[in-house]
Amino acid sequence: MKILKFIMLSIAAIGLIFACKSKEPDITNAPAKKTAQVKAQAPAYSAMANDIENGKELFIDTKFAGGTAGKSCNSCHPDGRGLEKAGEKKEFSIMGKKQYSLEEAVNFCIVMALKGTAIDPNSQDMKDIAAYIRSLKK
Repeated sequence: MKILKFIMLSIAAIGLIFACKSKEPDITNAPAKKTAQVKAQAPAYSAMANDIENGKELFIDTKFAGGTAGKSCNSCHPDGRGLEKAGEKKEFSIMGKKQYSLEEAVNFCIVMALKGTAIDPNSQDMKDIAAYIRSLKK
């Protein structure tokens, strides 16, 4: 019975692999010049309106990053108050501890104030909340 299960799961896994591969775009015949143009036009990450909007939603979410304190970022920074220059800073000092990026500062607050779990500094949620904080600049 175990062998049968193993064989069935293996077949299913192989089927999924091939199903996913068949949906990938075929770029093998794309002209090199066209590909180079697309790469040259692709901007570095920049805050888009929906990123900022999602960041604002995360900013007011009491459950953001698994927070258990019943607080949100907005609890300490109503409407982003006090964060107007945070997007420009290279170093932060919160509760006597140094953070060397906005992302580190956000994670520090998540852990200490929200009683949540630090999030991946490269995650979309971090990019969105950082975009929102940077948008507070006056």
